[in-house]
Amino acid sequence: MSDIADSAKRLFLGRPMRSDTLGNTLLPKRTALPVFASDALSSVAYAPDEILLTLSLAGITAVTISPWVGLAVVVVLLTVVTSYRQNVRAYPSGGGDYEVVTTNLGPKAGLGVASALLVDYVLTVAVSISSGAQYAASAVPALRGHEASLAVVVVVVLTVANLRGLRESGRLFAIPVYLFMGAIGAIAVVGFVQYLTGNLGRAESADFTLTAESGFSEGLTGLAGAFLVARAFASGCAALTGVEAISNGVPAFKRPKSRNAAVTLGMLGIISAAMLMSILLLARETGVKYVEDPHTQLANASGALPADYVQHPVISQLAATVFSGHPIVLILVAVVTGVILVLAANTAFNGFPILGSILAKDGYLPRQLHTRGDRLAFSNGIITLAAGAILLIIVFDAQVTRLIQLYIVGVFISFTLSQLGMVKHWNRALRTAIDPRERARMKRSRLVNALGLAMTASVLVTVLVTKFSHGAWIAIVAMMVVYVIMLAIKKHYTGVAHELELDGDITEARALPSRVHAIVLVSRLHKPTMRALAYARASRPSVIEAVTVGVDRDSVGELVEQWESLDLPVPLRVLDSPYREITRPVLAYVRSIRRESPRDLVVVYIPEYVVGHWWEQLLHNQSALRLKGRLLFSPGVVVASVPWQLSSSGASAGSAAGGPGRETIDP
Repeated sequence: MSDIADSAKRLFLGRPMRSDTLGNTLLPKRTALPVFASDALSSVAYAPDEILLTLSLAGITAVTISPWVGLAVVVVLLTVVTSYRQNVRAYPSGGGDYEVVTTNLGPKAGLGVASALLVDYVLTVAVSISSGAQYAASAVPALRGHEASLAVVVVVVLTVANLRGLRESGRLFAIPVYLFMGAIGAIAVVGFVQYLTGNLGRAESADFTLTAESGFSEGLTGLAGAFLVARAFASGCAALTGVEAISNGVPAFKRPKSRNAAVTLGMLGIISAAMLMSILLLARETGVKYVEDPHTQLANASGALPADYVQHPVISQLAATVFSGHPIVLILVAVVTGVILVLAANTAFNGFPILGSILAKDGYLPRQLHTRGDRLAFSNGIITLAAGAILLIIVFDAQVTRLIQLYIVGVFISFTLSQLGMVKHWNRALRTAIDPRERARMKRSRLVNALGLAMTASVLVTVLVTKFSHGAWIAIVAMMVVYVIMLAIKKHYTGVAHELELDGDITEARALPSRVHAIVLVSRLHKPTMRALAYARASRPSVIEAVTVGVDRDSVGELVEQWESLDLPVPLRVLDSPYREITRPVLAYVRSIRRESPRDLVVVYIPEYVVGHWWEQLLHNQSALRLKGRLLFSPGVVVASVPWQLSSSGASAGSAAGGPGRETIDP
């Protein structure tokens, strides 16, 4: 079984990589862009949809202002990108927002940012892959109704790809990301050329009548209209998610790391802004309508829409308009858009494990998250992220509109606190800086971060106000839960370290036990028992005895006769068990020895045999295993397992380490 499992692992993940080859996994800018920026780039595929969907509640007049909402999003995007270019230069170690906030605002604030980012990374995977599943369902009708199942399968595939290592996953994902950028660029260029020449067509939804929801009969006037615009702006700010991933991934860049990360951030900001504005402008000129419920909000010339009408995403409608009569191009756009939405999750698959590793190193998460797997990836972090995303996809049935209400709250919490931390960082640096040019540079950087703070804080307030009742509270509660859990983990590790550390008086730690009392548990007389007896005698204890529990009188009598007939040099003690228990009498006897001689060390030897098949383990009683678990909690007691390999374990042929299961033999 172990050989088969190891072969399957090598088939999917590849050969193990040596620790000294870690430098070979570093990424150049051309690969780092699709790896770390795929989330922000892919948000172009659903951020316009969410802006139009929200504005559609107020009718067609409101939809026409979508480019202005998009422009506001772009201003925030470029400001945040510029701000984070300062971050990666000042803090290149890979801690990102967590390191910035912890260093400048304190550990508790840093932990708050970390909890927000962890939750948002999980949401990134759930939202991106759910959106990709919806695009796939729009292109392949047979997938409709199975979006959640498809999304779960895709998460598993992405998990396997990332477990193979950062460089390999980067190469795998680079081509689809660049194809998506090319597809959106082609739509924009061809579309604007058609617009300038008067040949731009009308979208499939352009001739539909859009009905405003109750409360918005007067469009965007009044408080309700302003609130709706703010809500559309908050949804559009999903385009900013993923910016922080580059600051977390600086160690993965080739040297010079900070400079390459800053250049990649600049490329990300310019490309994302251009694509977002191009889509919104073309959507307005082609008359695209995108609503939450087309059968109640849209109508054609004859009235209600047909029952089988399927609303296509904004990019699909634009591609069908711009490339009308070219079905191959439409299919290509649909495919690369669906793929990029899936690959957007890859940003989280790179950011979450790195952040988890840093938090584990600091003692806030289980230490298993700090170690790399045999492919030099943080395997445990990748698997943890995948499990959380699958849970969300199943609970919310892969519906982007429901999931996105939980989205971006965490990332803007981290944005805001990070920018505040950077402002404090520059204030502290200016106190000691003397060189005029250096001081001028620091003041410019502080101004950029202060502007970023103002922008992100405003968006955070807008997001909380407009999305709290629509589901954002769930994300906030999740962040609080993660925060409390990490504090509890830190408290546990701190307590354990304090309990185990050497103090000034180490006499007790050096002191040897006055005697060693060896107990060999016996169920019947066979080869494993004889080996355990020999091993116990070889350790030369002060006292040695064999102990059996008298569950069955006839069996005990037969064992005693065999013992005496072989004249074994170890006395056999029979413990009475009127209620046919095994664990309780052994524990009681061991504790009685400890009470009589508190300084004695009691070593309990348990014969066990190693089996080679999982089903063999099911055929044996587990009472000795339970006994071992109870003995571990007894002070002054050491449990020693003495293995006996059965032929099925393949021990004689030299089986691989970590393969066969080990099954205890009950006393």
